[in-house]
Amino acid sequence: MNIETLRFDKLQGLIPCIVQDSETKAVLMLGFMNQEALQKTLAEKRVTFFSRSKNRLWTKGETSGNFLEVITMSADCDQDTILIKAKPNGVVCHTGTTTCFGNTSPDKFSLASLDALIQDRKVHPVEKSYTNTLLAGPLNKVAQKVGEEAVELVIESKDNNKDLFLGEAADLLYHFLVLLATKNYKLSDVEEVLEKRFRKKSSE
Repeated sequence: MNIETLRFDKLQGLIPCIVQDSETKAVLMLGFMNQEALQKTLAEKRVTFFSRSKNRLWTKGETSGNFLEVITMSADCDQDTILIKAKPNGVVCHTGTTTCFGNTSPDKFSLASLDALIQDRKVHPVEKSYTNTLLAGPLNKVAQKVGEEAVELVIESKDNNKDLFLGEAADLLYHFLVLLATKNYKLSDVEEVLEKRFRKKSSE
């Protein structure tokens, strides 16, 4: 993102900024930045807005501790709006909801939402949950399950049973996410590695 090309002039020195959860893709909030707020956000990797009511810079979470950690930033095609993908450290809205648009959840299932659920089970265990049984067990057992599911997927790939093949693929992905959580990693960590490889290949 080239700061020099941003159109702060359209709104008297301000530019709207949409903040999106980098994992769930939920829209968290909308704020405004001036050039100083943008520079502070870039420097500290935490979202800082310009508060029109307080007439000063305002770092989201400066009072509550629920900061928005910047993952990526980009401008739209007209260079007059910023999109920030961030990791929220707690609820976003002062009313106690996960976003300023209420408690939202993705409209469509995604691997990111499944990963978020598994990560949440680490912090908030559910009795008789298969996921928590795996998370509470030894690492070797989880790794073994990933290996078993991978072998079963390979076996099913040799036949033409769509349901069985896709079922084994789903089992493998699920147990892979549990293994990531056991190792204290997230799906986004793997996506970051893939993105770096993609960008490198695209530039070659």
